[in-house]
Amino acid sequence: MPRRAPYYGAVLVKWMRCTVTDRRGFEQGQRRWAGLLGEPGFRGQGGGWSTRRGDVVHLFAFWESRSFYDSFMARSHDRLASAQAGTYTDLRVKLFDYRFDVKTGFEPRFTDADLVRIAHCRVREESMDHFALMQQKVWNPAMAGSPGMVRGLFAEAPGSEVLVLSMWQSEAEHGKYRVERVERLSLRAQTEKDLIGLDGDIVKLLPQWTV
Repeated sequence: MPRRAPYYGAVLVKWMRCTVTDRRGFEQGQRRWAGLLGEPGFRGQGGGWSTRRGDVVHLFAFWESRSFYDSFMARSHDRLASAQAGTYTDLRVKLFDYRFDVKTGFEPRFTDADLVRIAHCRVREESMDHFALMQQKVWNPAMAGSPGMVRGLFAEAPGSEVLVLSMWQSEAEHGKYRVERVERLSLRAQTEKDLIGLDGDIVKLLPQWTV
């Protein structure tokens, strides 16, 4: 696999998604997560509502290391999470290790983006090297060259799972990129040969959820 320069600002990426049953209660409880600011190793959190399913929320949190994250989960998590008890169902949490930037200079910031595109990839084990190389050689330059793309990252989890997050200035800018380039790039990168499955979403970021 290509050598990747480590990003020491956030090496652990936490992706959370759930189906909200009490929108008002959930949004009120979300304010409690401002308490993350005092946690050692915490680097940032943001999220919002799915643009495809009105009751689905996606949240992204960034930590300097797994040990900092585990310490937070053991000490403070349940207290902060209690404010949202009973407001959602079908919570799914995945942890990924940061591998490399999509564009350059990734930071766990959400204040200058309006949209996050999620690509959750299940990759054939024998194809991981090729998949990562094509991300660096084909997909990254294309996204980095799109005027509305702000920043992004490529992260991995055990079992040959990959999370590609890209932040965009607007839905319109992301739409231009998709219409013009995705099919051609997918053929060039031979993406279908590498993948077992692919799912994703587009998330409208809410500034008040940014920590």
